[in-house]
Amino acid sequence: MPAYTEDFDLAGLRLSSGEGRRLALTVPIAELTFAGISYRVQPHPVDVLLEVSRMVGHGYALRLSFCAALAGPCMRCLTDAAPEVEVDAREVDRPGGGEELQSPYLDGETLDLCAWARDALVLSAPAQVLCRSDCAGLCPQCAIDLNQAGPAHHHERPVDPRWSKLRELKLD
Repeated sequence: MPAYTEDFDLAGLRLSSGEGRRLALTVPIAELTFAGISYRVQPHPVDVLLEVSRMVGHGYALRLSFCAALAGPCMRCLTDAAPEVEVDAREVDRPGGGEELQSPYLDGETLDLCAWARDALVLSAPAQVLCRSDCAGLCPQCAIDLNQAGPAHHHERPVDPRWSKLRELKLD
């Protein structure tokens, strides 16, 4: 069973330059909120694979990969949705290497694995959480689920009020 962790001490690995390790860990990821709707991350906690490499000199090259689902209502039809999200994120931290070579998830040699996993999941998540890719959504007039109603569902178009006077015309 993978070790449960929120923060990970990289110094405890005692890696020398050029050396690396692959670790199976379990990380809790809090609920995510998109457009005011909360989505649970499943499974909870998430099993992740962390690859740590010590760079020549000082610093680390990190890779995080896992698969999780976002469970909650579909953004189109409001039925249950749980699309799976594949995450493959990389970070580099090299002290003194400039802003682009500093990871916001490393404080000294302590990796905030929980925050990195959550941010990586958000960046990998789809723009819309859908029950299926071809979800038809809800009818804008009667709010029936168009996935179940089928293509035969329709409404008469209301008459444009600007043309209503034409109905009063009597043509012989």
